[in-house]
Amino acid sequence: MIEILASEQASTIDTELATGAKTEQELIRLCQQGDRHSFRLLYQRYQQRVRSTLYQLCDQPLLDDLVQEVFLRAWKGLPKLRKTKYFSTWLYRISWNVATDHRRKLAKGRDRSNCGEKSYDKDELDYANDLSKVQDTPDLMHLHYQDLVQRGLNNLSFEHRAVLVLHDLEDIPQKQIANILDVPVGTVKSRLFHARNSFKKFLDQKGISL
Repeated sequence: MIEILASEQASTIDTELATGAKTEQELIRLCQQGDRHSFRLLYQRYQQRVRSTLYQLCDQPLLDDLVQEVFLRAWKGLPKLRKTKYFSTWLYRISWNVATDHRRKLAKGRDRSNCGEKSYDKDELDYANDLSKVQDTPDLMHLHYQDLVQRGLNNLSFEHRAVLVLHDLEDIPQKQIANILDVPVGTVKSRLFHARNSFKKFLDQKGISL
């Protein structure tokens, strides 16, 4: 598996050139036949999305391990995937399962622990752009809001945070989120409503208006 993931060094441009000759469906079918090169191309295409999702849900120090776990499960499960056109939904569901398993392990190992307790770094969070309305010293303001976004997400329950991350950060439709989390669409809508309200209240307390 390590050699499968080793190609992360390849540039996005190289990846697009390499995958241009084959559709995603063709790549998936090749992967199902054991083609590791095709899987490396899929990894390059999706690893940043998986990393971004896990970053919002899980501990930063273990992020690399969790990303590798997602793609290890994907590699093992691909031969059984029948509806290949839903590959991205399937991969997000694996990411959700990995994050959930990780949270349960933390809960068993600590008296008070959840998947949101983590250190912060300077990784880009697109959501911060929607929060900042102040143009003075933009770099400092970005870092300030980035920290607030993370703290606001950590303030939510794991289920509410997942819906907010998938819908508002990853821009995934509600119906697809329902399939990922294996819950009714109505539940997704309800969780999203409560998550947004709680998140807004947190920001209001910090003097930030959306």
